[in-house]
Amino acid sequence: QVQLVESGGGLVQAGGSLRLSCAASGSIFNINTMGWYRQAPGKQRELVATITSGGSTNYADSVKGRFTISRDNASNTVFLQMNSLKPEDTARYYCNAKGQRSLYSLFDSWGQGIQVTVSS
Repeated sequence: QVQLVESGGGLVQAGGSLRLSCAASGSIFNINTMGWYRQAPGKQRELVATITSGGSTNYADSVKGRFTISRDNASNTVFLQMNSLKPEDTARYYCNAKGQRSLYSLFDSWGQGIQVTVSS
C-alpha cells in the first residue's frame, strides 16, 4: 500500500500564506503525478494543482498566480505554497499520488485531507 500524510494546514487571515506538504511512503516503484485537490462543504472535490515527475505543472484557473506546486522526487514529497489566500480557498485539501508499486502494479492513492480555513 501507499500512504500519503498531509501537513501544514490551519487558520489564516485573507491575504496570508500557508504551505502544505504531503509525504508518500510504502510500496513505491515510482510516482508519476502528485497533486492537490480540495473540497468545500456542499461542493464537489476539485483539482487545485498537479505536478509530474518531470516537473510539468497544471493549475486550476482560480489559483493561478497565487499557488505554486513543487515536489521533491527523492523524498516522494509534494508541496503547495499558497499565497494571497481568499475566504473562497477555505476547504479540506487532499493530496493525491499516481504511480507504480511495481512494473505491473499501479496505484492511485489519497491522503486523509487537511483543513485550510481563510478568515475575512
